[in-house]
This record gives sequence, C-alpha cells and structure tokens, in this order.
Amino acid sequence: MRKIIGIGETVLDILFKGTTPMKAVPGGSTFNSMITLGRMGLDVSFISEVGNDRVGHLILDTLHAANIDTSSVCCFSNGKSPLSLAFLNENNDAEYLFYKDYPNNRLEVEWPTINADDIVVYGSYFVLNPVLRSKTKAFLEYARSRGAILYYDINFRKNHISEKLKLGAALVENLEYADIVRGSSEDFENLYGDIDAQHIYEDKIKFYCPNFIYTRGGNDVSLFTKSGATSYPVHKVQVLSTVGAGDNFNAGIVYGLTLHNVTREQLSAMPMEAWDAVMKCGLDVSAQACTSLDNYVDEEWALAYSSGNK
Repeated sequence: MRKIIGIGETVLDILFKGTTPMKAVPGGSTFNSMITLGRMGLDVSFISEVGNDRVGHLILDTLHAANIDTSSVCCFSNGKSPLSLAFLNENNDAEYLFYKDYPNNRLEVEWPTINADDIVVYGSYFVLNPVLRSKTKAFLEYARSRGAILYYDINFRKNHISEKLKLGAALVENLEYADIVRGSSEDFENLYGDIDAQHIYEDKIKFYCPNFIYTRGGNDVSLFTKSGATSYPVHKVQVLSTVGAGDNFNAGIVYGLTLHNVTREQLSAMPMEAWDAVMKCGLDVSAQACTSLDNYVDEEWALAYSSGNK
C-alpha cells in the first residue's frame, strides 16, 4: 500500500461561539488531514512535535486512535504544546489566536521512509518558519528525490502578513517542490491582495506547478491544469464549523488520488475526467467535516465512505 506522509504543526483547538467555549479538539492543518485519512483506512505517517504534557498526550492519543504512525513526532519537555483559540462568527467561519511555547531545539526526528508515488502533504507556516526551514526543506528535497507526489496547501494566515516578504523565498521553494498546490481566496488576499483565480494561476503558480486548486469558502472550487480549467460547486450542508474544511478537502483529494491509483507521472497529463473523480472526493470529505465541531470526519462516516469506494 502506498503511504501518506504529512508534516505540520499540532495544536489544541478551543472553539468559541461568541465568548462561550464550545469544544476543545486536537488540531493543526496537516494534522486534521492525516486524522481523516487514517480513519479512512490509509497508511499514514505524521511528522510533527508535541509537548510532553497533557495536551501533547491527548494529541498523540488521537493520532494512535486513527492508526497513524507517530515515530516521527518529537515529544519535547522544555516547553508546552501550543493552543489555538478559534472564534466562530455568525457563519461559523473562524478567526484564530495562537499561543506557543516551543523549546530551542525543535523537530529532532528521523524521517519516515518514502517510496515512489507515496503522497506527502505539507503547508501552513510550519514549512515557512525560519526556525524550522532547514529541516523542512531537507525533508521536502528527500521526498522529491524519492519520487513522491507532493501536495502543498499554502494556508497563509493573516497573523503572518507582516512576515510575508521575509518568507517569500521559502514560499517559492515550496511551490517548486509541489505537484499540486491548493490555496484559498483568503491565502492570496493575505499574500498578494489578489483573489482572481485565473490571474493568480497565471502570475503566481503556473511557472512553478501546473496543477492548482483554488477554494473560496462556500463558493465554487476552481481547478487549473495543463489539460484545462474548470470549476465545481461545493456541497450545500448545515455548517457547524469551517475550522477543518480546507484540511479535509486536502484529505479528500489525497484519498481520491489513492483510490484512483494516480501516479506522479500520470499527474503531468491527467485528463479532466480523471480530475473530476478526484475532486469529487475532496468536495465530499470537506462537506462532511463542516457538519461537525470536530476538525475531521467522524469514524463511522469515514469507514462507510471508504468501504463504498472500494
């Protein structure tokens, strides 16, 4: 079985509606994707770091319950596991505050073994952070040298706008490594003050990576490839939280690539009909995640969905 390897931060997400805390769940952008993929029965490994504290143990327990390999998760003692406060507005979209206390030496782990056509998911500030950049860059170069498919979720948050010039070189490198880039209208508003999908693809993405997925919250998703461009309507559901919407969309795309046995070589000239089948999985999984206050799909749904697609 091909492997899925994620690299990214872990946090404890505390969800608020107004001033009232609603729920606390382990999270992190790539973490959320990996939990869903583990629940869907894929072979998943995760590269990250947690504190040796109650929150860190909760995060590890959640990973283990989803049958995810945590041998590349660093457990540090000099510091605390990070927290994220997610404040849901009237549309159940979230604004975030982050609290972090990391040690000086970080991400002291061995990389998992990667083989051709394994899928690596990376993104967010974690793979831009200058403190971690030498290590995350080395990992991405290793994954590329092994022939993996690299999926980059830009996920550039508002609280890092003041750093965007400093992070520009790392962002471009991340785009160059990628076989698929996914970004939201919010990401590109924060980075470039631009939300025109076609212009962003032509001006910012296409030169580095030919496959680009552009999401707009509850509006249509756009896909740009060498084979052409198209858009897809999102599923209409009763939304409880959008905290994990994009992360689970990523999980669905990765699941679709695995389900349909898409190789890295095939990606370069994949016809739109094949993309349609993969994108359907992304839309299905994202919609389901929005119906819960958790950051990932529930286990029963994951099992039923993956069983129905086998």
